[in-house]
Amino acid sequence: MNPDIPTPSNHPFIRSPHLTLIRMSIPVLISLIAEPITGLVDTAFISRLGAVPLAALGVGTMVLSSLFWVFNFLGIGTQTEIAKASGNQALQRARQVSGLSLFLSAVIGILIIGLCFPIIPFMSRIMGSTDNVHYFAVQYLNIRLFGAPAVLVSIAAFGVLRGRMDMKTPLWIALSINATNILLDAILIFGFGPIPPLGVAGAALASTVSQWIGAVWAVIAVYVKLGFPNHIYVRDAKNLFIIGRDLFFRTGLIIGFLLLTTRTATRIGPDAGAAHQAIRQVWIFTALFLDAFAVTGQSLIGYFMGSKWYKEAKRISFVVCVWSFVTGLGLSLSMWLGQDIVIAVLVPAESLNVFISAWMVAAIAQPVNGLAFATDGIHWGTGDYRFLRNVVFVASFFGVVAIYLLNEGSPDALTWVWVTIGCWLGIRAVFGVLRIWPGIGTSPFK
Repeated sequence: MNPDIPTPSNHPFIRSPHLTLIRMSIPVLISLIAEPITGLVDTAFISRLGAVPLAALGVGTMVLSSLFWVFNFLGIGTQTEIAKASGNQALQRARQVSGLSLFLSAVIGILIIGLCFPIIPFMSRIMGSTDNVHYFAVQYLNIRLFGAPAVLVSIAAFGVLRGRMDMKTPLWIALSINATNILLDAILIFGFGPIPPLGVAGAALASTVSQWIGAVWAVIAVYVKLGFPNHIYVRDAKNLFIIGRDLFFRTGLIIGFLLLTTRTATRIGPDAGAAHQAIRQVWIFTALFLDAFAVTGQSLIGYFMGSKWYKEAKRISFVVCVWSFVTGLGLSLSMWLGQDIVIAVLVPAESLNVFISAWMVAAIAQPVNGLAFATDGIHWGTGDYRFLRNVVFVASFFGVVAIYLLNEGSPDALTWVWVTIGCWLGIRAVFGVLRIWPGIGTSPFK
């Protein structure tokens, strides 16, 4: 039995459920916010070099973000399996899952380099880059791709640590590597002393170096926290790849639907496209607050499911849903009060007429968004991945039909795009809640 992990009866959630959730969620939230802030600093630095390098940075980051997001199952699946093993006080099982996940992450990262390196120019072209933008995007991707193993190993290691209820170590790693990235950006992009200015290549090198530093630190932290197994059973990889299949399908549907809504907003007109982009950027940022509860709920649910304390797992579900819904209400109020600031900073004057009503729909939908995120985290914690995949399929089917029937010539077309997004989230939230109360289908909560 590991003293770092309490027994179910001694777990702090039993005594202080709400306080425990908040204490665990805050480090997760800060670690999630660190990366987009670094992305903004990257953008600010490169923007000083001109529009062409900035456009190339956008192409490169979009390609890599989409590529790495596909392998999120390495973190999600690992976190749940480690949490369940911890709840069952099965230290050896936790070590086996940890070792396998880190090994697979490194192997997949190396394969990504080998498979993607020859087609980097093609990947840049399909993102619409031409001429000098294409040149700089290829330069950026050539360097950043060598960070693929580090990124995937870090994702898996964070899953291990969070599965062990350690939310603070990933926080310190995230803050440190992002601070290192910013420091290296300033040195390598513009040059310093004997180091010549490297421009876009400098930004790529800064990210790659900091990612490898973070990966090494994360692996050491896993070893200190848990140790490594004597043997890795590759046959256990089948379970992770089944999780990966379901999450890959689900992620693809989510990306596809959101790309469709962006495409539709752009087709409505430049004003609507600009307004949609402003709303979407704020929406992505607010989602981090909800994701923090989902990640924390996943670990807690997995732990109590592993210990077979099913009543407590259901209690956690209630607490996570309540806090996510209340946070959604708070985000709605913040969006309403902050409307003028967003308009001043992000919205062109010609987009104002189509922005306001769509913005208010997006604000009203935040509590629903909170429940959608909460139930995602809860069902990740139970390992109910197939159900989540099927729900996203149903929601996306109705969402695509609604977008297809949308009259793009209507003056309220952008508002209806966001109404459709709200309904898409609503379907996910309703089914997610019904899977817990009363427990439809083959719910683990039965």
